[in-house]
Amino acid sequence: MTVHPYLDPEDSTAAAAIAAIGEELGMFDDWLDRYQFIIELGRKLPPYPVELQTEALRVKGCQSQVWLAAKAEGDNLYFAGTSDAAIVSGLVALVLRVYSGRPRSEILATPAQFLKDLGLIGALSTNRGNGVAAMVERIHAIAAA
Repeated sequence: MTVHPYLDPEDSTAAAAIAAIGEELGMFDDWLDRYQFIIELGRKLPPYPVELQTEALRVKGCQSQVWLAAKAEGDNLYFAGTSDAAIVSGLVALVLRVYSGRPRSEILATPAQFLKDLGLIGALSTNRGNGVAAMVERIHAIAAA
């Protein structure tokens, strides 16, 4: 079996992924522990190939370097991503858990509002909040194409 960087969905739907992430984050009493959890998620991302770290695949609007690649299988889109910053890699992992392996219609029907609902946007610096929103915008643009 070939290892590839594109994430298969863990959860049956984007909504189920968001609910599961909310439950997982809710297990921690404070944001320091939640940040550690998010960093660990980033460490578990599949290795992202160096050849995909191109300017064309870099997400604009992120303070850190973030790369996001997509591949289509039928109507479903699979995403791979990474960042040069530990916390941002974890945010990449969260976003990909919600969107990767989903039909285009489900991706487009799942706005970035979940990031606020989970308390992530309020807990992040403005630059990181803008960066994670830019990741979702990029995913939506790919799904709409």
